[in-house]
Amino acid sequence: MTTPPRPSRLPTITLTNSVHERLSELAFAAGNRMPEVADYLERELDRARVVSDDALPPSTVTIGSHVTFVDCDTEQRRSVTLVWPMGEDSSHHRLSVMTPVGAALIGLRAGQSIGWKNRMGTWRRLKVEAVSQLDEAVAAGNQVL
Repeated sequence: MTTPPRPSRLPTITLTNSVHERLSELAFAAGNRMPEVADYLERELDRARVVSDDALPPSTVTIGSHVTFVDCDTEQRRSVTLVWPMGEDSSHHRLSVMTPVGAALIGLRAGQSIGWKNRMGTWRRLKVEAVSQLDEAVAAGNQVL
């Protein structure tokens, strides 16, 4: 079992201004329904480096990214597309940013790892192995979800 991450050991995360703004609104709105995810996401937003929408490095996880990551505790590998909550669809490997692992992934780059608390309350660690961006039309459609 992984222990909670120390603030000094947290990886740098990068978000675009528009994603940061929308996530702030979602975290606030989810405060009563999903307090642990909302609190975690708010802490991530507070420490994020925010860049203009056209300055996000391509290896950074954002909404619409296809991400391959590994659970460092179980060595289970998963590939998902990170989406807004309304776009979640587990049958198509579409993971909401408002899930514990989705909130942990946002803003990371390939090679980075972070601790996150699963729905059972257990601290886990994941490592991002690969990130690719969907084409602009798909990503733009995803953002309206």
